[in-house]
Amino acid sequence: MTDIRPLADDDTVRDALDEDARAQLDALTREVTEDPSRLGRTFPAAARRTGRGPLAGADGVLLEDAVRVSLVRAAAGSLDPEALLSELREVYRYGDSDEKRAVLHALSGAPDEVDGSDLLLDALRTNDTRLVAAAMGPHSDRLDDDSWRQGVLKCLFTGVPVASVTGLARRADRELAEMVQRYRREREAAGRDVPLDVQVVLDACAASPEKQKDS
Repeated sequence: MTDIRPLADDDTVRDALDEDARAQLDALTREVTEDPSRLGRTFPAAARRTGRGPLAGADGVLLEDAVRVSLVRAAAGSLDPEALLSELREVYRYGDSDEKRAVLHALSGAPDEVDGSDLLLDALRTNDTRLVAAAMGPHSDRLDDDSWRQGVLKCLFTGVPVASVTGLARRADRELAEMVQRYRREREAAGRDVPLDVQVVLDACAASPEKQKDS
């Protein structure tokens, strides 16, 4: 059994659904509880059968993401960490961008035994801002320092707010500051606007315990 933290509490999700959608969610949940290998089949249908859009009562959360993460939780109840990660990799591999994003959100609520850093790295190779933002959430603690720094830069490149980056105040360091300063100089030399978040990252680097250790 592997415990996955929900993206939104069950009551909030169910309150956002009408009677038919709740019945559909119950059916999907039973399906993956009885056979976790069906997770990949339920993911594409989840949004169509329950709903889409911002989830009332959960700031910044989409209903379809919360529903899909709840299905991962149901499947995870009978899977060990390795088996769960295998299922998530399959869902991610064959899913569309929305389904991939939900996998990344599920990883953000996974225990330490589940390491999906390979999926985060794949997401960071895209220019899909929602994938990039989800990849730099709590599961990004599994990324090595260089990959994490590259992820912060990817946020600046793609316009993802660095407020979505987990551990910025803790992990920002001198090397990240140098990378961001080079990025700023390149933008200025090209006559392009410098994102406001560049200064946010540099301020975090200046105040970070990692920077102080390097000094």
